[in-house]
Amino acid sequence: MTRIILVRHGKSTYNQERRIQGRLDKSILTEAGRAGAKQVGDILSSITFDAAYTSPLQRAKETAEIILSRLTNPPQLQPTDKLMEIDLPLWEGMLRQEAIDQFPEAYQQWQQQPDKFSMKLPSAEGEIEHFPVLAIFANARNFWQELISRHSSGTILVVGHNGINRALIATASEIAPDYYQSIQQSNCGISVINLGSADEQTEPKPKIAVQLESLNLTAHTGEIFPKPRDGHSGPRLLLVRHGETDWNRAGKFQGQIDVPLNDNGREQARQAAEFLKDVKLDFAISSSMVRPKETAEIILKYHGDLQLELRDELREISHGLWEGKFESEIEASYPGLLEEWKTSPEKVQMPEGENLEQVWTRAIAAWREIVKSVSGTGIVVAHDAVNKALLCHLFNLEPEHFWKFKQGNGAVSVIDYPHGPDGLPVLQAMNITTHLSGGVFDQTAAGAL
Repeated sequence: MTRIILVRHGKSTYNQERRIQGRLDKSILTEAGRAGAKQVGDILSSITFDAAYTSPLQRAKETAEIILSRLTNPPQLQPTDKLMEIDLPLWEGMLRQEAIDQFPEAYQQWQQQPDKFSMKLPSAEGEIEHFPVLAIFANARNFWQELISRHSSGTILVVGHNGINRALIATASEIAPDYYQSIQQSNCGISVINLGSADEQTEPKPKIAVQLESLNLTAHTGEIFPKPRDGHSGPRLLLVRHGETDWNRAGKFQGQIDVPLNDNGREQARQAAEFLKDVKLDFAISSSMVRPKETAEIILKYHGDLQLELRDELREISHGLWEGKFESEIEASYPGLLEEWKTSPEKVQMPEGENLEQVWTRAIAAWREIVKSVSGTGIVVAHDAVNKALLCHLFNLEPEHFWKFKQGNGAVSVIDYPHGPDGLPVLQAMNITTHLSGGVFDQTAAGAL
């Protein structure tokens, strides 16, 4: 497996002035930006890196240099143009508000249809049409191809920018360019991407299995998760996975068997409660099963008399006859089906249970109802499979992408609807487990669902 630690540069002078940077290399790190880079270096200091890549633009390169200066045995830093920021030549250097005022229709398209957004640029042959988002996606794909050809394993540091980091996350996860604005990358935010070959025997190019372990972790900077974007008018939903059970720990499939939290699971819920205690919650919703319900109740101890709403549609996937069994028992009874679940989950019908299409249908229908019925900020506590279905739904990904998103016990993900329930959502942060482990890696149980 190759593990990518993806970091956005620290706060720059143009960030502070609210100017559009693009590939303009006039912006430098602020004092806060340098301090943030040190905080990144400190939280990554126990990790051994095999390689480090950066954009050559000075705000990213200095961030990378500061991070590496905090490591015990840092690798050599390798700048590459493939990590350059998105190219917005007609807007670079402008205040964001100036661009909104001078190019209102184009700016609206940039926000709402980024895949179709273009700029007409002069050339020797006349005007050419430049599609910034499509171009940065192509750069991201080229970077991944180069990285995969160089590194079949190890831990790699990658320091880039808001735009290229979004494109790297999207292209790795097969998220389409029209969802470019639905991925958040904060200054000094950390994301973790795992790359592993799904079929090592296939020649010449094995399929690369991708897992987004976490997205846009910011607790190391003193901000537990990102603030809503300017003009935010819709709800913020904190999607939580329940704490650990004995069956999670043992690797036994539980599905809709109502297994309660174990002591560690209750402690994870307490840590999540502590993490969220200063967040004003306006609503609280949970799967009706015991393990998420207890997790939600522990979180709500800091939130007065807030009423917990239970939803049956958010129950875990029914594993049918797999429930209560270990993987070895399932393989003995259903040879080959478990491997298909791991590689092509969309094709698996659980014996006397559900398939993922059924989970998608009920979970997404419930989610849409919730988003339309709530306001403010609240928690939705559910399960591994349900949470993964909901995260896929944010980007219109089908069940074949089920394994793309990791969900640890007690983890928190942050989902905003800045333009209201009918607008595109923004995944602000995903699978935050820093409140459980103190580090950037998800250390929760890797047991069955």
